[in-house]
Amino acid sequence: MKKLVALLLALTMVLGLAACGNGDTTTSEDPATSASQTGEESQTPESEEPSTGEITDPDSIDDDMLADDGVYQIAFVTDVGALKDKSFNQGTYDGVKLYAANNGLTYKYYQPANGDEATDDDRYDAMVAAAEGGAEVIVCAGYLQEAAIRRAANAYPDIPFIFIDGYPIQAEATEVDADGNALPNDSPILENVAGISFQEEQAGYLAGYAAVMDGFTKLGFSGGGGGENAACNRFGYGYLQGINAAAAELGVTVDVNFSWQYGAAFQASPDLQTMINGWYANGTEIVFACGGSMFQSISAAASANSGYVIGVDVDQSGEGDFVITSAMKGLADAVQWALGHVYDDTFDTIGGTGTSLGVNDNAVGLPTTDDAWRFETFTVADYEELYQQMLDGTLVVDADYNNQATTEWTNLNLNEI
Repeated sequence: MKKLVALLLALTMVLGLAACGNGDTTTSEDPATSASQTGEESQTPESEEPSTGEITDPDSIDDDMLADDGVYQIAFVTDVGALKDKSFNQGTYDGVKLYAANNGLTYKYYQPANGDEATDDDRYDAMVAAAEGGAEVIVCAGYLQEAAIRRAANAYPDIPFIFIDGYPIQAEATEVDADGNALPNDSPILENVAGISFQEEQAGYLAGYAAVMDGFTKLGFSGGGGGENAACNRFGYGYLQGINAAAAELGVTVDVNFSWQYGAAFQASPDLQTMINGWYANGTEIVFACGGSMFQSISAAASANSGYVIGVDVDQSGEGDFVITSAMKGLADAVQWALGHVYDDTFDTIGGTGTSLGVNDNAVGLPTTDDAWRFETFTVADYEELYQQMLDGTLVVDADYNNQATTEWTNLNLNEI
């Protein structure tokens, strides 16, 4: 039976893969929070029907929808970067808006104070404001929210927290010794926090493989989080694996620029645009823009140099013809799935656990609609065949990005900047 989280994403992703949600999902723990640390095993969404409201376009819905008395039921706390980043924040909030609009609920978003310089206290203050404002559930985007969620979930044990790009959280933070080794942590898992993560390495692989099979031989990757964001790390490592595999099949060697510079805050910047301009000017043909609003700087450089871009998180083909494809994950669908558990009183089945979503849930992939598919020689049929290999287990993408540093690439020259 289809997983709920697959339903909406399937409209824009793989055509003809309706049967692909039947496989067992392989749980990929975040390396920073393993099952041995949390004492919990991750799970995949159980089959259940989504809310079937008629509203499907989140852009047609107001960004805030409060009751007449100013109270709201669902709160969203953003990650760093802009709310309308056309990527991670926006994709996550789209899920809030769609679920609320289709179920007659009210909602509001919060951006922590101090923007890209927000501290854990700033994030916690935003969550407190949401809780005190009457929120019945708080959706939080991004791994940087962990410390603030821990504090807020302890302070408001009756409020469910949905941690997107997250994982189970213990009631107390794990301390380290003088050598940086984690000390034992016997504190319980917070049962009012549901962690939802994605197998981004699979989407990255699909994008990198497709680009090389389509003829690109000089590629780039510009990632957010300064190399500390697990999701971006998985995207990047998977991208390299896909590039190398395709190049090996073709019997060619390709060049890859790979950088975390100027992306720590997931924002556009003149420095980032200058760097990417240099890449394109020196022969780079296509760059994976893996970091929210960083897309703006990278796409500007691409436009100025007749270059191409791979988008991230959501289908970004609408931003211009230079977007060849996007490495997507079902952010909005996952949020709606989790909110469904809150409002049908089954949150206890996902609270205190981590849910990892990948191809077996139809939760990651490339857009395959006519408007979004811009490869010239790599076809949708080729893509579906590759996707099927992931589904049946004949193709397994390594999720442990710590292996990237020691991987010996056979068919790519990696230039880490």
